[in-house]
Amino acid sequence: TQVTEKLEEAVMIWIKQIKQVLVESEQMRREADDIGPSAELEHWKSRMSSFNSLLDEIKSSRVKKIISILQAARSKTLKQWKELDGNITIAANEAKDNVRYLYTLDKFFGPLAKASPVTMMEQVPSLMNTVCMIYCTSPYYNTSECMTSLLLKITNQMINTCKTYLCEG
Repeated sequence: TQVTEKLEEAVMIWIKQIKQVLVESEQMRREADDIGPSAELEHWKSRMSSFNSLLDEIKSSRVKKIISILQAARSKTLKQWKELDGNITIAANEAKDNVRYLYTLDKFFGPLAKASPVTMMEQVPSLMNTVCMIYCTSPYYNTSECMTSLLLKITNQMINTCKTYLCEG
């Protein structure tokens, strides 16, 4: 029972740390007002990396051994652990899926940042079709919050590109 208690204490510390990671990941992001759409992709790539690392740790043999010992001891901490394991898996899948969809927009980000206003406008229909495809097919990124954030960043980039064009001309 002493071993079980020590292992439960370790798992409770992990649970507290994982809950903190999940809470921080759900908090509102603070971003500059004029940030472009490539920042959205970078955000989700970073989040994917964090959650994949966390998943790798949870799936490690050391953690699996501790969890199996606690299962054999019928520990009550496992209910919380399993719930958090599921939440981490969902967050990792969301980040991976969002990166996959946002990569379809990546080809537009360069021209959007460097083009003249006329060339940029030629890209807009294809860009909007791709955004529409993401909205219609993504299981995670099709919320009004995500779409608003993305469209705001696209608009910011277009405005910045036009400002640069005007200042150079």
